[in-house]
Amino acid sequence: MNYTPDELMTVAASRLLNDDHVCFVGIGLPSAACNLARLTHAPRLTLIYESGTIGTQPTVLPLSIGDGELCTRALTTVSVPEIFRYWLQGGHVSIGLLSGEQVERFGNLNSTVIGSYEKPKVRLPGAGGAPEIATGCREVFIIMRQSQRSFVSRLDFMTTLGHGEGSGHRRRLGFDTKGPTKVITDLCVMEPDAETSELTVTGLHPGVNMEQVKRATGWPVAFASDVGETLPPTTSELAALRDLQDRTAVAHAG
Repeated sequence: MNYTPDELMTVAASRLLNDDHVCFVGIGLPSAACNLARLTHAPRLTLIYESGTIGTQPTVLPLSIGDGELCTRALTTVSVPEIFRYWLQGGHVSIGLLSGEQVERFGNLNSTVIGSYEKPKVRLPGAGGAPEIATGCREVFIIMRQSQRSFVSRLDFMTTLGHGEGSGHRRRLGFDTKGPTKVITDLCVMEPDAETSELTVTGLHPGVNMEQVKRATGWPVAFASDVGETLPPTTSELAALRDLQDRTAVAHAG
């Protein structure tokens, strides 16, 4: 069965979600993974988007949090202050799904600038609700394509807190949520080490070896003592994902 690294990454992330989860969803790869889970094994999964939609059930993937597709089939839409103050900060969201331009060994994210803040090489979309999602959700899954440009030894700018400077830093800052517990890439799956909170490879995707992961990581990445292998996408998972992406392409073709 043929599939792309992006398809495998999206399927692997979707499998982490179940009917009991309430997910605060980022646009892009996180949105694809969440909606795939909803369309396959987790039909009662509750999706929340930053614009205030609750129980969101889009038929195509949104271009942004302001896409009208999100409101059309949502259970309800509330104000942005309510979605953050009551739902997120009130502890009602179990999983936050995020991405970014850069991530480093403790799961901190950059989505602000590449280069210096004063004179950046690239100005990125910025924080949005990611800092609040990362601290308010009970745990966070990060979904990103992996390369030395994106998995870096040092962020150009820290937009979103992961595990800060390592073990215990979140709690010292006053946050009792878990932070990033999974990082799903197109090469592997990482989890924070129980003692140091440094991202450690716990699973490799089919056909990927340790050397490939090392070359795509900007720090000396560690591997768990027992590294597993991701199960390939099933025929039904691929069919659902490709159908969703095809519908989205037609809807956004203008």
